[in-house]
Amino acid sequence: MSSILPTLLLIFAGVLVGGTWSLHRQGAPRGAVVVTALLAVLATVAGVLWLLPGEGS
Repeated sequence: MSSILPTLLLIFAGVLVGGTWSLHRQGAPRGAVVVTALLAVLATVAGVLWLLPGEGS
């Protein structure tokens, strides 16, 4: 189970990056593009940090 969550987070981040690019290309409001981009960055960071060895590993 521990390897499934970061994989899902990184897949979700990829979907969000694609959504960000699509919103930008369609001329969506800047706020929507920025929020989607921030969510993509957050999902990426969370997925990568989850994979890093920590105190519990």
